[in-house]
Amino acid sequence: MEKFRYVPRGVCSREIEISIADDGKTIEKVQFTGGCNGNTRGLASLCSGMKIGEVIKKLDGITCGQKNTSCPNELASALKAYLAKKGEAEA
Repeated sequence: MEKFRYVPRGVCSREIEISIADDGKTIEKVQFTGGCNGNTRGLASLCSGMKIGEVIKKLDGITCGQKNTSCPNELASALKAYLAKKGEAEA
């Protein structure tokens, strides 16, 4: 299992920690620091066990109120950053 940390921008959460399974494609766990506790816990629970590419497709571009981003969108951005770090294209 590999852990990846990401600092989101433009949202209430201050950090996203993602645990990636040994296959490098499946999310084992997501943990947000800060943000709306119920929403971020629910989002983390829903994403556990999902493939990275599927989560990106579902969450990319979601906004929160008048903001240009959201915690779900920032999670998608974190996953894209993880793939970029690994030298892989979006799945």
